[in-house]
Amino acid sequence: MTAPRNIVILTGAGISAESGIATFRGPGGLWEGHRVEDVCTPEALAADPVLVHRFYDARRAALSAVEPNAAHRALARLDAEWPGELLIVTQNVDDLHERAGAKRLLHMHGELRSALCARCGAREAWEEPLPPGSMCATCGKAALRPDIVFFGEMPYHMDVIERALSEADLFVSIGTSGAVYPAAGFVQGARYAGAETLELNLERSAGSGYFHETRLGAAGVLVPAWVEELLAA
Repeated sequence: MTAPRNIVILTGAGISAESGIATFRGPGGLWEGHRVEDVCTPEALAADPVLVHRFYDARRAALSAVEPNAAHRALARLDAEWPGELLIVTQNVDDLHERAGAKRLLHMHGELRSALCARCGAREAWEEPLPPGSMCATCGKAALRPDIVFFGEMPYHMDVIERALSEADLFVSIGTSGAVYPAAGFVQGARYAGAETLELNLERSAGSGYFHETRLGAAGVLVPAWVEELLAA
């Protein structure tokens, strides 16, 4: 393998689990005690906006009790020191990558500390509870909702992500299940474009067979070791 120049990194729930944030699907297909269908679909928001807003209010408030871990900090170091192109794409809606210092970062599934206007599409930073009927500062309509990509909605930044994948020399997946599309298909797209592919995960994912190499273990151990190896090379 020649030394990479352009790197795309995908991170999933596994990287934040070590900071104490629950993974998306727990036992029985639940997320924090709720069926995913009850809190993460447009239909759920329309049927019970109070429940959906309260659910994300609680997730937002919980961010103050967690901190970035060694894996987040290692990726922030790579971001700061890597001389080539680098893009960190996260499926996570927490802000731990940012708090660790990462800059070259995209949230494809939205952000807890952001509100989205369902009427005009404007976004604004949001730290407090977001009750149904909150007013949009841009259009003045009572249409703010959690800035979360629900099932059935298009993930953010797909054009930028697909272009980066097409130009990548190395694609690395960290802490992902390999079961949620379109992110689960990134490894195939990267390999088709000629990139080397590496998986760092607690256990083999649904897409492990598509990776040139899989390393198993805790993200807080694997990621700093890989970053040290990459920068030393």
